Amino acid sequence: MINNKVVFVSLFFLIGINCLAAQSVFGRWKTIDDRTGKPKGIINIVQKDGQLYGYVEKILEEGKEGAVCIKCEGELKDEPIVGMEIIKGGEKTDDGEWKGKHLFDPEQAMTFRFKIWLNPDNKDELKVRGYLAFLFRTQTWIRVGA
Repeated sequence: MINNKVVFVSLFFLIGINCLAAQSVFGRWKTIDDRTGKPKGIINIVQKDGQLYGYVEKILEEGKEGAVCIKCEGELKDEPIVGMEIIKGGEKTDDGEWKGKHLFDPEQAMTFRFKIWLNPDNKDELKVRGYLAFLFRTQTWIRVGA
């Protein structure tokens, strides 16, 4: 027979872990085009060796599900976009943001510096800003359930 205290503590622990996970940049995110407002894809953001990485998990745009990187050069030329690593080596800053030098846009075949942070007013929104010189664009990505 299981002790009620053990069940309660276990349940409390599991709820706590879920709450912490919901406040993390890691997980699956639906990208939203900042120009059209339409969903474009699902990106899975993970942590490896203390750094942030992101992979294209799924393309949501109708007719582009099997897209390849047409504009890319070198080893990425004509490679499938699904599975592609588009964020590499992001490092966490003291203020909780993640910054790095490799945010790749396969549609433009361009790499940007980036800054990523959770929206302080809504932990299910991720702000993703790409920089090219002094110009930048910011997108809001939406957390996707498990």
